[in-house]
This record gives sequence, structure tokens and C-alpha cells, in this order.
Amino acid sequence: MIVRAEEDEDRAAIHALTGAAFDGHPHSDGSEPAIIERLRQAGVLSASFVAEEDGAVIGHIAFSPVGIENGAEGWFGLGPISVLPAWQGRGIGSSLTKKGLDWFKETGAAGCVLAGDPHFYERFGFRADAALTLQDCAPQYFLALPLSSAPAFGMVTYHPAFYGGSERA
Repeated sequence: MIVRAEEDEDRAAIHALTGAAFDGHPHSDGSEPAIIERLRQAGVLSASFVAEEDGAVIGHIAFSPVGIENGAEGWFGLGPISVLPAWQGRGIGSSLTKKGLDWFKETGAAGCVLAGDPHFYERFGFRADAALTLQDCAPQYFLALPLSSAPAFGMVTYHPAFYGGSERA
């Protein structure tokens, strides 16, 4: 398996695998494939990596900028992350997350946030942080990984395209 940057010809596979990965998931409304496309169209899909096995795209992870109430800059949101159901449980999500963390270090990102399973993401250093909140997300599932000493606190907002807005960056 290789993990690499998304290429234009990967888009249909990313859309399909994201839909399959979230199909029937209790915390999904089925919008995840559209989120990725809206971020891409708005020009704010900051990083997008795929996991590939024998030429087939089997996993994907997306990163986009987030705003933080205190004005902290250089923060990104992780998500969606998806792996084809037949490939789940084989470390593909971990490999994709590690690739994202490497990207953060290379670009000098200040930090990353996500809404997700603490048991999965804590192994990468993500933690619930009472100083950072996301509207309508239980605090134990909103996790942060600060990568700089610059203070970040307050409400976190994803780009409008994440929610269906069409604002361009």
C-alpha cells in the first residue's frame, strides 16, 4: 500500500469510497462525499491524500482550514477520513493520519482539530481540549493537536463549504 497526494483522476474513487465508508454509519448524514467536493470547489481542500493498493484507491483523508475565535491562524480540520469497508481494520486510517501529521510538520501548521473517536485519535496525540469547542459537538469527541506554542482558544468554525456554503477562499 502507498499513501500519496490526491490526483485529479482519483476524484470519482474518493467520492465512491467515502460514500461506502459512511453508508449506514450512526453518526453520518451521508454528506461526507459532498463535503469533500465542496471544499475542493471552494479552493480550500488544503491537503488530500489517498491510500492505494494495486492501483485502486482504498482510503482517503482530507484537511481544510478552520477559524478559531481568538484569531489563531494555521489550524486545520481533519475530515472526512474514509476507508473502504472491506479494508477497514488494517491500519489504513492510521497510515493516512500519519501522512497528514507529516504534512503538518512540513508546512508549519499550528494545529489540527477533528470530531471523532478519542480511542482512535489519541494515539496520534489528539486530545479533548476545553479551550477549543465546536458547536453541536460533544466535548469529548472534539479533539485537538496543537503543533505550536501559540495560544488557540474559543469556538472553532470550519469553512462554509464544509457545511454547504459556497464561499470561495
